[in-house]
Amino acid sequence: MNDEERYLFDLQGFLLLPGILSPEEVGALNRLIDAQALPEPGESVQSQRFGGFLSWGQPFRDLLDHPGVLPYLKELLDPAVRLDHYYGIHMRQGTEGLKLHGGNTPYDRPEYYHFRNGQMYNGLAVVTWALSDVPPGQGGFACIPGSHKANYTCPAPIRTYERNPGCVVQVPMRAGDVVIFTEALTHGTHPWTAAHQRRSLLLKYCPGHMAWGGGYDKWPTEMLAQLTPTQRLLFEGPYHHQRKEIGAPDAPPRPTY
Repeated sequence: MNDEERYLFDLQGFLLLPGILSPEEVGALNRLIDAQALPEPGESVQSQRFGGFLSWGQPFRDLLDHPGVLPYLKELLDPAVRLDHYYGIHMRQGTEGLKLHGGNTPYDRPEYYHFRNGQMYNGLAVVTWALSDVPPGQGGFACIPGSHKANYTCPAPIRTYERNPGCVVQVPMRAGDVVIFTEALTHGTHPWTAAHQRRSLLLKYCPGHMAWGGGYDKWPTEMLAQLTPTQRLLFEGPYHHQRKEIGAPDAPPRPTY
């Protein structure tokens, strides 16, 4: 990360990385999604989500440790970063969004943002890959920049989009762009109003010593077999390379990238 990127992430709680994927790479991912014949997204948030795409083809697995993103995760989370969980989002015109959630206050232990000794530290963090354009004002990822450091709880009318005194922003993206954000940021999804379908892939990572979800010992073996040795490190369970139990031998070191 350069100085401007560090400043922006610390200031906003998110960072936009433009053009990480080429149009050809975006096209390959969309064709693989088309081949799944997913059910039409509905009003409920769950109907707009899909999982399992790491088994749909190599282009999805290439995102796990993409060289355009992995260095940011290593600096923002941990040199031994791990994948916690993942899913995709597809929205059609008229589908509802997700109300704002998260934020520094009230404090949520696995979704934190700290700054110590000249370094940012994050808990659960999200890499959002845009597979379609997200035009200004037409829905998609929304947040309150800086709320990852807020000392007061977000008022309910703002959280439910009944009021926006100027603090809630929607983040426009082009297909192939990436947004990285800390889950300590107050964020959500605006209803989708564009004529084309919104498609995004969300890969959620944690520092190597912790987990947000509990399924880290249940990854499909056939999917793990398709990963590179480096990618398989992302699927190890949580532990810390300096951790040891009293009276027990030292735990083996967790590999770093």
